[in-house]
Amino acid sequence: MASPTSLIPASLCNTGSSSRLKFHRPRAFKVSKRPFMGPIRAKQAENSLQYRKLGDSDLNISEITLGTMTFGEQNTEKEAHQILSYAFDHGINILDTAEAYPIPMRKETQGKTDLYIASWLKSMPRDKVILATKVCGYSERSAYIRDNAKVLRVDAANIKESVEKSLKRLSTDYIDLLQIHWPDRYVALFGEFSYDPSKWRPSVPFVKQLKAFKELIDEGKVRYIGVSNETSYGVMEFVHAAKVEGLPKIVSIQNSYSLLVRCKYEVDLVEVCHPNNCNIGLLAYSPLGGGSLTGKYLDINSEAAKKGRFNLFPGYMERYNRSLAKEATEVYFKFGKKHGLSLVQLALGFVRDRPFVASSIVGATSVDQLKEDIDAFLTTPRPLPPEVNAGIEDIFRRYIDPAIL
Repeated sequence: MASPTSLIPASLCNTGSSSRLKFHRPRAFKVSKRPFMGPIRAKQAENSLQYRKLGDSDLNISEITLGTMTFGEQNTEKEAHQILSYAFDHGINILDTAEAYPIPMRKETQGKTDLYIASWLKSMPRDKVILATKVCGYSERSAYIRDNAKVLRVDAANIKESVEKSLKRLSTDYIDLLQIHWPDRYVALFGEFSYDPSKWRPSVPFVKQLKAFKELIDEGKVRYIGVSNETSYGVMEFVHAAKVEGLPKIVSIQNSYSLLVRCKYEVDLVEVCHPNNCNIGLLAYSPLGGGSLTGKYLDINSEAAKKGRFNLFPGYMERYNRSLAKEATEVYFKFGKKHGLSLVQLALGFVRDRPFVASSIVGATSVDQLKEDIDAFLTTPRPLPPEVNAGIEDIFRRYIDPAIL
């Protein structure tokens, strides 16, 4: 039997003023008073990064979000600071971390990413940095993240402990955007494409999750909330529960999206999240397919491939190297070259131009990598020429989501 909130008319998602159902409005938010040290981003210019509102929030974010999951594993603290400073000096104003970071997840390194960010934040005006982090979803393997837990859940106790520890590690008073890293309920994740009904399990009700977030928002510890690795069902349930109960509305969704991973978002999430419907901003992670769309793994004997995470961590992101993804990547590489575009320019330009993408989450293990990524946003024709987009669609029809395992 369907749950009470599963049969939702599309009109309930519309956020227009005509709706009589109201969302919880966060109380007036005060930022920490720290000396203003001037703007974090470079002066606006014709070829500078663009900025967009994130969903229904008042967060005006850069079209690139700095991903930080390598800090503390592949990057030292000094390297992390160099990458962070370069990012913000070149217009990026939002960074994304998580209590689970760095990746791959290990008890010995858990939380290091936040500590590296915290030491960098000390020299920055906090109110100029948009800080996004994540609370872990259901997990039977990562209970070490909590003080006393056998299983991680997205319930009030777990959410509160997560936020308190994140605030302490990050040495800040508040989080701008708190996301659920992956759902409390079963969903198909990381290379799985279809939903397996046999894996259904009881989960924390959406209303209870939102009530826990409301408490933190009312306390001034969190400004906005979002989801990650989520489905249309989950987004609709969260939005509906928020309207009916007067609770905080999610403003963002952080899902994988790239030339190699399109269907899960494009089939129906794009409609659900449309500004005229639920108005949820997409933070697209892995726009370079975990690094595969840089082309460095096309030659497995290259120095870049040897230093890449696929080789450093055997079994990591197998969806990109144990599937048709490599074959498709080579086709995209040759196509980009034909049009005078590097694979990075083609891949990032494609995601950049999608009207439903609020920001692309780009990670880098060196300043040089980050420079290449930012330059790709700024120097690649905006939008990509019609013939390039047509060619991408032709390749897509031959390789529909090739990273499916």
